[in-house]
Amino acid sequence: MVKENNILAVIRVRGTVGIRRSIAETLKRLNIPKVNNLTLVKATKSNLGMVKAGATYITYGEIDAETMAKLLSKANAKASKEDIEAIINGKKELKDLGIKLPIRLHPPRHGYEGIKKGYKQGGALGYRGAEINKLISRML
Repeated sequence: MVKENNILAVIRVRGTVGIRRSIAETLKRLNIPKVNNLTLVKATKSNLGMVKAGATYITYGEIDAETMAKLLSKANAKASKEDIEAIINGKKELKDLGIKLPIRLHPPRHGYEGIKKGYKQGGALGYRGAEINKLISRML
């Protein structure tokens, strides 16, 4: 599943209507206030707990260096390949590069697979692993 200290890309898929207060607070702490917002979090034990608690409203997975470079260029951040690798390996923070999170993305081309089902059941929610990179590419 998710290895500790990896960088996770977390995308909010569903809105706020009918959401429990505890889930809304979790999404607020993850810094993803609106649909199609993306944030990057370090896979620590506490962050993984928050991500799993909000898994019925978000999708997440490990981001690779190529997708991170595209994402940072969308956020108008100037980062070299060494900076990106250092961020992915956990040696640098996003704050060091002056990147503001969350990053607003477009809805994915050809839409989400289904916002009420988990990814393993053919939907868009929950853990995707490396497949999150394909979704991010469709949203850029």
